[in-house]
Amino acid sequence: MASVKLTKVKKVYDNNVVAVHDFDLDIKDKEFVVFVGPSGCGKSTTLRMIAGLEEISDGTVEIDGEVVNDLQPKDRNIAMVFQNYALYPHMTVYDNIAFSLRLQKVPEDVIYEKVTNAAEILGITEYLLRKPRALSGGQRQRVAIGRAMVRNSKVFLMDEPLSNLDAKLRNQMRAEIILLRQKLDTTFIYVTHDQTEAMTLGDRIVIMKDGYIQQVGTPTEVFEMPKNLFVAEFIGAPKMNIIRTELVKEGGNYYVKPFGVKMIADGVKGEMLKAKGAEAGEVLLGVRPEHIQLAHAGDANAIPVTLEVNEMMGSELHLHVYTEDGTRLIVRIPTIDLEPGEREKLVSGHKMYITFQGKVMHFFNAETEENLLND
Repeated sequence: MASVKLTKVKKVYDNNVVAVHDFDLDIKDKEFVVFVGPSGCGKSTTLRMIAGLEEISDGTVEIDGEVVNDLQPKDRNIAMVFQNYALYPHMTVYDNIAFSLRLQKVPEDVIYEKVTNAAEILGITEYLLRKPRALSGGQRQRVAIGRAMVRNSKVFLMDEPLSNLDAKLRNQMRAEIILLRQKLDTTFIYVTHDQTEAMTLGDRIVIMKDGYIQQVGTPTEVFEMPKNLFVAEFIGAPKMNIIRTELVKEGGNYYVKPFGVKMIADGVKGEMLKAKGAEAGEVLLGVRPEHIQLAHAGDANAIPVTLEVNEMMGSELHLHVYTEDGTRLIVRIPTIDLEPGEREKLVSGHKMYITFQGKVMHFFNAETEENLLND
């Protein structure tokens, strides 16, 4: 098993384009860390530098305390699973999994034991004599994972391994990767653009944008206390609603006035604002769609809105609404919370009211877009 440490790692291409800027990260032994961010943010480039498939322009990569900058990929004792599976089409599943072991001149009886054990763990024993073309996408991905498993590598690197699968298979394979991690009990570094994968798989998440780390934390930390507006909007589906408003301080308490409705910032967030001594002024107020509730005209803090689109998601509705000043918001409502006959009223043009509580509010500096509650 192994830890991985990246210190000031940088990648600059020949045209002076900087893909990764001063990347610093300590990954503990047996930790599952996920790099997540939009396309082009540098996450796959960073993974390839760890693997040795991409030259490091500056900084150091250490695996198990050893600097590996100048080591070839084969000498780094890592295993990598790619997005496109990279299976040999003319070989059987057995031979694909056994290929790297045969290159290492491992005895055939040992190869047989390793391949059959991996196949049993991955549930592909019955496919060992088939060619890749006879397998589904999910089965091919299991073969690619099996090929990495038999090498007994210190570190598993996975580059968007589920992106070519349909939604149902992705959900299934996510669960299988979690189970695989429990069985292998080794260090995993996983790259994805899908924040749902990041939240469900990672012990910690590294959120990247334009080659820079935006935040590193547990799924709970990045969801409940996003460091900046980018993280706040990237993590969570649908994305966080952002409202430009005023933060005011009266009588020792903080209030916001979205759409002319005065709301107290109470709960933990309100206490943190007091402890920080936050300055009054223009802020970006963040509220997640699932934290907005339906209200009635006479309710305190009720905000009038008009329904534009109703997305039926099965167990919940995603209501796209707009306020009187034209601001668009998304409201996420569990269908079980609706009163009898209420769902039928939720059509385009329907006038309704929403509200939210102070304890679910997030506050961002209107200029820097940093969380006001950052340490």
